[in-house]
Amino acid sequence: HAKLAHRIGLGPSERALWLRDRVAQFMEAYVYPAETLLIQHAMSDKRWTVSPMIEELKTKAKAEGLWNLFMPKDTAELMDDSIKPFLGEYGGTLSNLEYAHVCEVMGQCVFAPEVFNCNAPDTGNMEVLARYGTPEQQKEYLIPLLEGSARSCFAMTEPDVASSDATNIESEIEIRSDDQCLVLTGRKWWTSGAMDPRCRFAIFMGRTVGALSASQGPHHRQSMVLCPMDAPGVTVLRPLTVFGYDDAPHGHAEVDFNAVRLPMANLILGAGEGFRIAQGRLGPGRLHHCMRLVGAAERGLKLMSVRAESRTAFGSKLSSKENVRDTVAYCRVRLDQARLTVLYAAHDLDAHGNKVAKGSLAIAKVAAPRAALHVLDEAIQLHGGAGVCGDLPLAYLWANARTLRIADGPDAVHLTTIAKLELKRSKL
Repeated sequence: HAKLAHRIGLGPSERALWLRDRVAQFMEAYVYPAETLLIQHAMSDKRWTVSPMIEELKTKAKAEGLWNLFMPKDTAELMDDSIKPFLGEYGGTLSNLEYAHVCEVMGQCVFAPEVFNCNAPDTGNMEVLARYGTPEQQKEYLIPLLEGSARSCFAMTEPDVASSDATNIESEIEIRSDDQCLVLTGRKWWTSGAMDPRCRFAIFMGRTVGALSASQGPHHRQSMVLCPMDAPGVTVLRPLTVFGYDDAPHGHAEVDFNAVRLPMANLILGAGEGFRIAQGRLGPGRLHHCMRLVGAAERGLKLMSVRAESRTAFGSKLSSKENVRDTVAYCRVRLDQARLTVLYAAHDLDAHGNKVAKGSLAIAKVAAPRAALHVLDEAIQLHGGAGVCGDLPLAYLWANARTLRIADGPDAVHLTTIAKLELKRSKL
């Protein structure tokens, strides 16, 4: 598949190919053998504690330089020289296209991204801090994330409004210029990572009110604030489940912010800059989900093929039956289509930036989850009862993929973006 991409200019560089092979070897040697035990821990009564095995794997990956590989080279260049050593040996050296080839391998196991410190929502939060954070904010909040000693969450989605439209956000960030403080009020949910005992802070997005609030238009009313999770007034109300999975210890929480007072220094970039920051965060960060989905689908197809070759029904191997062969073939077609779409979006992002690449990014965000869901569903079907139980990773991979048709921005929003661009071209 790398050869196919390379022929049309989307293949991995020598550096990316080397790192991809290193990550794949690490996965085979350490991650896959630990997968069953990690699943058992996530289902046990200790699931809201961090598995010691995860920390051991992180230490091994960090020692091998397979650490913070997600950080784009252009973003790393913006960082202060005192911060760069925390990236690790190869962190901040890859383009989005190069990382796409590496990230796909990580997507084949739901636990793998954290092992390499390439897990959401920390990756997006680290990019926000690297691009927009002050030196003081980077020292206090970015360095612990780069080290892997802390985790974070992103508090944007709200239960009472359609949060796919950020202008709907009702939570408030009151700027009290007289007291030189910020006051956060609101309720958030699907705050992924907030349940983790290592979660140190949230990036809180809310509507700006007060003396310094921006009122130029609907896209200049939101701000973002760094909010420590132990600040008075922050209450984690409950974990939410995804198709019955609680994703412990990471978790997805409903969180109440009740008159949380914070210093002005916790405001990111400035009042009214929330929408701008969000758009910068959602390009590379959400494309990472697409990259991982391709990897999840690849694993599903591999498991399906092994199953077809190893199982016999009605007198012959499943792999000899025409309908099974057609299913495997169509899955390969869908998977390679999605892979090339994602690689092109990564290339477009590198070459032109978020704004110009929004069309190709939207296409990838529609194509990748649908392709992954198709492949994983067929893999589940071919495995029968084994496909839907926890003995195999297929059901969990499917549940993760299905959420990304919503969590990654609903399909309808991406399709609207694609249609607008297409109709605009027709008028040229």
